[in-house]
Amino acid sequence: METATIQPKPGRWNWLSLALFIALCLVVGGISGYFNASAIPGWYANLQKPGWTPPSQVFAPVWTFLYICIGIAGWLVWSSPSGSGRGSAFRLWSLQLLLNFIWTPLFFGLKLPGWAALDIVALWVVIVAFILVARRVSAWAAILFVPYWAWVSYASSLNIAIWHLNGV
Repeated sequence: METATIQPKPGRWNWLSLALFIALCLVVGGISGYFNASAIPGWYANLQKPGWTPPSQVFAPVWTFLYICIGIAGWLVWSSPSGSGRGSAFRLWSLQLLLNFIWTPLFFGLKLPGWAALDIVALWVVIVAFILVARRVSAWAAILFVPYWAWVSYASSLNIAIWHLNGV
């Protein structure tokens, strides 16, 4: 099995489209992050959390890095020639962004960690599917999703632990 690495042609349109993909991901993260701002000092701070919960300051830089990687990966798939799973990879990329967006309002906004756990497990599955499909379109797109997969794996276990510790 040969993995194709696609190198989009340089040019102003490609750089603009790359910037738009990254901006889209950062905006999605920013909007969903809006929902957690008021819940962190109150509701979230009072929840029982496992000992391996990172400090709150860790989340913003990690998610900023991940959203940039997600944006670049989406752009690599979008700017690739048609065929070899491009359409499927782009649909999976879009679906993961939607599931990613939904998680924060479920967990922080509506304070429903159980429903958020279902969402994040679905997100994990879609991320894995994206990696498997995208590697045929762009090896770099797949590679850029590996840190995202690792973080969502960790976040899934954290979400599920909080749900069980608090019975909410």
